[in-house]
Amino acid sequence: MTRALPVESRPEFTRRQYQFAAHIRDPEHQPAPGDVEDRRMKIYRELFYNNVEGFLSGTFPVLREIHEDKAWHSMVQDYFSNHLSHTPLFLEIPREFLVWLENERVHEPGDFPFLYELAHYEWVELALSISEETLEQDNVDPDGDLLAGMPVLSPLAWQLAYQYPVHRIGPDFLPQQSGENPTLLVVYRDNMDEVGFMEVNPVTKRLLELIAKDGNSTGEALLKRIADELSHPQPEVVVNGGMEIMQGLLEKKILLGTKQH
Repeated sequence: MTRALPVESRPEFTRRQYQFAAHIRDPEHQPAPGDVEDRRMKIYRELFYNNVEGFLSGTFPVLREIHEDKAWHSMVQDYFSNHLSHTPLFLEIPREFLVWLENERVHEPGDFPFLYELAHYEWVELALSISEETLEQDNVDPDGDLLAGMPVLSPLAWQLAYQYPVHRIGPDFLPQQSGENPTLLVVYRDNMDEVGFMEVNPVTKRLLELIAKDGNSTGEALLKRIADELSHPQPEVVVNGGMEIMQGLLEKKILLGTKQH
């Protein structure tokens, strides 16, 4: 592997490019090239920052709404100045922002305790909307018997668990403590490419986990396994309730049907 030359050892035009870029990213601490008037540099500073800020605001609308202007722009500028992105793709900016929030951001006294979880929840919608996975699955019977057959989980259904009820957060609800139990959600994309979110209980979560891990068991067998795990005195109650749950999941395209033999 060829080692990159330090900036000071590179040609003059390259050093000027680095200086130009460094000033655009962090104008408070990095001087602009001496022979470029500030009026012109301001155009570039605003153009680059506004592009990034606008994309983040669009991807994280709730995160933006619950922050006052000063706090929001301070956070975005911190990210813009200090995070070394590993992709030039605009659609990857929100994922890079998540990486920065999780691993690099220095905690500020006014930070919300759910900051990262809310950002992740909002990012998932973009991630699913641009996923190249499709609902066109071979060997799936959309009208199959979900109890007698082997249920098939959509590749566009993601299971999520958060400490905070992120789907309820907004200007009028800013929890300072995590919930007693995790918030369990399924985010999914349907056959109209619409992204939806569904809060689920632990039994539904466990059912989806089993379907994802064990594609060779019938729906009835999986539900009986859950009844056994719960030590439920009436397994048929779990089976009947689970059938209703699976039918609802099928309607939302979280389940696609059953495996065809």
